[in-house]
Amino acid sequence: MLTRLPPPLTAALLGALLAACGLPLEWSFLAYVPLALLLMYAAQAPTSRALAGRVFWSGAAYSAVHLWWLTAFLGKLFQFPPAGVLAFALFALEGAFLAAMAWLAARLVRSPEARVWALAGGWVGLEWLRFLGPLAFPWPTLGYTLLPTPAIQIADLGGVLLGSVVVAATAAALVSFWWGRRAPLVLMSGVWIAALAYGVTRVPGQGPVQPMLVLRTDVNLFNRLVPEDALYQASARLTAQARRPGEIVAWSESAVRDPSLLPTLPANGLYGVSSYGVPRRNTVVAWNGAEVIGQTDKARPVPFGEYFPLYDTWPGLYRGIEAGTGLVLGPNLPPAERVTPLPLNGVRYGAYVCYDSVFPWVSRQLARQGAELLVNVSNDGWYDGWGVQQHFMMGRVRAIETRRWVVRSVNRGIAGSVDDLGRPRQTLSRGEGVVHVQPRRLEGQTLYTRLGDLPALLLAALMVGYGFWLDRAYRNPSTTSSRSSSGSST
Repeated sequence: MLTRLPPPLTAALLGALLAACGLPLEWSFLAYVPLALLLMYAAQAPTSRALAGRVFWSGAAYSAVHLWWLTAFLGKLFQFPPAGVLAFALFALEGAFLAAMAWLAARLVRSPEARVWALAGGWVGLEWLRFLGPLAFPWPTLGYTLLPTPAIQIADLGGVLLGSVVVAATAAALVSFWWGRRAPLVLMSGVWIAALAYGVTRVPGQGPVQPMLVLRTDVNLFNRLVPEDALYQASARLTAQARRPGEIVAWSESAVRDPSLLPTLPANGLYGVSSYGVPRRNTVVAWNGAEVIGQTDKARPVPFGEYFPLYDTWPGLYRGIEAGTGLVLGPNLPPAERVTPLPLNGVRYGAYVCYDSVFPWVSRQLARQGAELLVNVSNDGWYDGWGVQQHFMMGRVRAIETRRWVVRSVNRGIAGSVDDLGRPRQTLSRGEGVVHVQPRRLEGQTLYTRLGDLPALLLAALMVGYGFWLDRAYRNPSTTSSRSSSGSST
């Protein structure tokens, strides 16, 4: 039935189906099924240009469904609901990145089956690239779809990208099996068995408990009628009412919007502090009651939220938006030059701000430097619907990758703690309140902490290499006994 539809519509439907098997949905681990259909449909395009076109429409639809909440986010950001249509430019850009990768793969290999494997490996490589650069936006990464299963525990071996390798390779193996080649699916079945066995045999780490008080405030920072210090006042009130002896307190991102208020903060806490002066700052400080004994800035400003490309060079590019909304978008928030753990009462806290939690390298660097406990201070008032849940669920994988507990103190998000197996232990997702969490301080280095994304990238390259091998067999059938894929030509 799908083949009777125009190629752009067919491709878009397959991309939407892939997004419908993503977070936060419980069946996300089935993502390899729609991905297999997408790869098979794209690989059979008659020309390289047609293949890239199919992947573009699939990628744009995939992003649009997975990130539908971005339309509301942009409406909030510019305080002008119709501005939400700007999200479609991002969806098209994501589709264009995938299309460029697909066009290159199609130019390098000719046979449909070879293209399937080249696309699968290229998809993982492109996900890695989306962690880099000033416009980095690694939100819809395939590896996160393993989160409902024990297989996600392999993230301590190769990060979330290793999960992407498993998903992409399984999809490609299904296509190869459909076209008559059984060996890849047999291999991937073994990989799944091994990953599940590895996951169910993991046990929580043992270490001293560090009592902490984390908050969930419910302040609408996008409402111009809300007082500038509303988040500070709510955090101070909740802390005064609920803090127990010996607890380290954590306040959310931007809870302190006036650095002159630092002397009024309760002793022994980690506080989100922001400043809109020059230079602009968004940071976490460790405060012992007398002085700031450590601070770390946000490593990754949010594109088009805290960072506007070319604004510092050509602010006139945004003049129309500023005039229409009454907002001044700049200056850009500079990213941290480096991230370091914050010392407080003899404990090293790996603190990072909001959006940083979707970048595995941030928590990895903190763990490599000896952080015993990860603390994510966040303002999830940016997000709506799936965005809030996706942000929290992706942050859980940081705990698995580093085998550290993650503690979250948030405004309008999910507050609480996640253990080193990525399991939510104590959470609060609605209303205003506090959570008395009992995270454990852990040490040691995982394979991912030591090697980063290298294992996943090598496996992605191996998938591409397998595609080249299949293509050589396709071009020279007399030199191998391997069967061709579907027999169709390009």
